[in-house]
Amino acid sequence: MTPNAASSGLSRRSFLASTAVATAAVAGGMPLLTACSDAESGGSREGATSGKAADKLIPTYVASTFAQPDLPSKNGSAAGYTGKIDLAALATSVPDKLGTGAPLKIMSPFWGTPPKPDCAYYTALDAAAGTKVTWQNQDGMTYGEKLGAVLASSSIPDMVVVPSWELVGKIASAVTAKFMDLGPYLAGDKARKYPNLAAIPSDAWRMSLFGGALRGIPMPAAPASSIVPYYRKDIFDKKGWSVPKSPDEFLGWAKEATSAKAKVWACGDMRWSAAAIFGLQPAGTLGWNIGDDGKLTYRIEHPEYLEHLEWVRKLFAAGVVHPDDKAITGDPSQRFSSGQILVYNNDMSSWYGKTAEQAQSNPDFQIEGMDYFGADGGNPTLYAGPPATIWSMIRKGASKETVENALAAANFAAAPYGTKERMFVEYGVEGTHYTVRGGVPVKNDRGIQEVNNAWVMLAAPAPYVAHPDLPEIARKQVEWQQRQGAFVKKTSTYGMNIVEPTRYATLSSQFEQLEIDFVRGNKKLSDIQQAISTWKSSGGDKLRDWYKELLDKNGSGN
Repeated sequence: MTPNAASSGLSRRSFLASTAVATAAVAGGMPLLTACSDAESGGSREGATSGKAADKLIPTYVASTFAQPDLPSKNGSAAGYTGKIDLAALATSVPDKLGTGAPLKIMSPFWGTPPKPDCAYYTALDAAAGTKVTWQNQDGMTYGEKLGAVLASSSIPDMVVVPSWELVGKIASAVTAKFMDLGPYLAGDKARKYPNLAAIPSDAWRMSLFGGALRGIPMPAAPASSIVPYYRKDIFDKKGWSVPKSPDEFLGWAKEATSAKAKVWACGDMRWSAAAIFGLQPAGTLGWNIGDDGKLTYRIEHPEYLEHLEWVRKLFAAGVVHPDDKAITGDPSQRFSSGQILVYNNDMSSWYGKTAEQAQSNPDFQIEGMDYFGADGGNPTLYAGPPATIWSMIRKGASKETVENALAAANFAAAPYGTKERMFVEYGVEGTHYTVRGGVPVKNDRGIQEVNNAWVMLAAPAPYVAHPDLPEIARKQVEWQQRQGAFVKKTSTYGMNIVEPTRYATLSSQFEQLEIDFVRGNKKLSDIQQAISTWKSSGGDKLRDWYKELLDKNGSGN
């Protein structure tokens, strides 16, 4: 079995999409104001629900007792499994089929080519879970367009997968209007009927509150850092280089390592890692925080915002960034594999993905993650990520049988590591989708094509990492998260599923492109400073007042 964990592009949107897909493939905001009434009663769809009000709406947590991890979660990390699991002794987490076999239509994002609707994987999973799912797989790269169109229509599938990065504009407000309250089925002890769902951590369920009601079934995520500054350890060792421990050391090393004549550059676009190095708060709703001075500010108002961009600009200006990264073309991960760049940032799953990819063709290949350092070369200040980033939701008006079949599918999908159901979800059918070699399941071509996306998008167990074929990579991933987690802080909006007023939906939309242009030398510092000033006067200060009221009523997430 593989990790509950994340590929690249270098925009926030592409990162979120790739991370969620890999999380699913290998295995945030404050809930709506309690003062706000539910959409069914015509109340506001803005705000959040937290604290005791939230706890009454979510399932009572009952931990899974299957397969205790070799590396327990620590400092917000995922749990890790480094030993081989006895495939003949897998436990059963769903002893009785909870589905009735009634038809169930599910729309979900899919990255790649979807299998045929009657493929062996879909057929076998339906038989095991007692469901009859018709998968309406949609192109993951354009999913937001399809999702928006579907939610604006009167024809919504029974169950819809909703990623956090698509919760913008009208889609965010449509969630409360189009999807049902699952509280009557899952709140408190009601979730005991679905034990795998009850074993999902409570923070993830709190993130599933929309419009004052439990509308989402979450895919939980570890709050510890998931973006890793990777380096080619094999090349570092060969050259005798030490791993940089400050921004200045990194720039000095980068100049030494770069040789355009040899077609080797130090790195790709390092904005993601730079944000962590300089202690910048996350983007989105997590970017709001009450500081030690008692003031509520947004990430772009902090000096670290300009500082991290100015450092990345230095890297581009020094010529140490690959020309294709500057032109935003091609795949940085492939440049890393080929040795054209020696450092790049990507999500946690690349550690395993790249190692497995290069195992046969380049056995000397070694990928490692740098530990983050602070802007002054000391300890970093890192921030926790959201405890859930993707949900499956059930349309309003669905029959009781439809709801129970959807929950049966989600409960099966959320089976924990060490169970027959987890094996089924992640590998399919032995002999059809995978074979066992030396006690390790290995997918064949059919398994790679069919056992992909779909079921893993419905729900997931508590975050974990396990690579039976490369257990040492699982160990490195978890230990890296645990080391970084020691420096992780939570912002005031941590663990809250916040729906901002739609009038502010595009307030910050210009910053990502502005950042891209600035670090490449195509915009001036004054352009960003002016954008920050415009942000404040165009609604940023009013949005701050809105957040103040929200936090005053609901409390802080940290």
